[in-house]
Amino acid sequence: MSGPLYVPVLPIRAHAVGAVKDLAPWVRDRTSPLWTLPAIAAQDTHQLKLTVDKELRRVATVQKYTAAWLDAPHTDLTAAPYADLLHSYWSHTALRPVTGPDLPAAHQTAAADSALNGGNGLGIRVRLPGTWTDDLAERTAALLDRTDPEVRVDLLLDLQTVSPGRPDAGKEALRALDALTPLTSWRTIAALSGGFPDEVDRLLERERGEVDRVDWDTWHEIRTSGRSYAHLVRYGDYGTLPARNIGRPVDDGDRSRFGLLRYTTERSFLLARFWAAKRGETGATREAAGWITEQPDYRGAAASTGDRWYHRCALTSGSEGTGNPTTWNKVGNIQHMTYVVRCLCGDGHTECP
Repeated sequence: MSGPLYVPVLPIRAHAVGAVKDLAPWVRDRTSPLWTLPAIAAQDTHQLKLTVDKELRRVATVQKYTAAWLDAPHTDLTAAPYADLLHSYWSHTALRPVTGPDLPAAHQTAAADSALNGGNGLGIRVRLPGTWTDDLAERTAALLDRTDPEVRVDLLLDLQTVSPGRPDAGKEALRALDALTPLTSWRTIAALSGGFPDEVDRLLERERGEVDRVDWDTWHEIRTSGRSYAHLVRYGDYGTLPARNIGRPVDDGDRSRFGLLRYTTERSFLLARFWAAKRGETGATREAAGWITEQPDYRGAAASTGDRWYHRCALTSGSEGTGNPTTWNKVGNIQHMTYVVRCLCGDGHTECP
């Protein structure tokens, strides 16, 4: 079975696109994102077309030479401008169409037709936010039956939020994979889950703290299960944002008064929150970055461009600025994705620099 080492689930937003663009080549070559087009508020048809085309062009440009998936679950693929635009991007770029058993038949047909025309394959995203039910396997089988046999298909099992309050996520994933894996010859099988917490505020003590990476443990439970397919399952996550953020509308203006720096370690996320409203932001950001660079798990400025940014930001005499929410999300994901790929390389898959 071919496929990437790592499948990050990313929204089509400036910080995520910028993070993938600035990954080291050896990281990007081993990474195939699952891009999700966010909900876009109602506009007149012309303005909506311009907005959608801008979002799609942004991600198609960064994925010009490496394959990725493009999911558009919030759109009506029978209506303008989505019908023409998505078919064009799915058929003529490296972005593979995605559909799922929970989506309308018209969406499934449009995605499958684009996959056949484009020749890049079709992603089947099976969402499993809770308990596995057998009807999901039946609906997935029906979707596969309606797909041309020439189309190569990828299984994207999406567990969504996986937190300490969901201890059976690994078992539910295995139940799902037991049922879904035999349905066809999948080109790629990936288990996706979001381990970053939804509510950071209540988890921090004096604005600093760490939380467990439950998604990483869930994936290892799958890999060590002894199932015949276990070694084929690729790892995927939602990076350093909560899984629920993936569908936020493009024009969502809900901004926190706090900034948050994130740093991924082997088993946890280090979190440093600070007041980011109006004055005082620069000093507070440097203090937060300094706290990260002082932790035993900080791997040094040479580990990635994200690590280097934390190092430079922490310098009280630094001449560079300390960024904004887009910057903080971008560097957090660069550090995270680089570290994840390095860990996966060390797990017996392949060698990394």
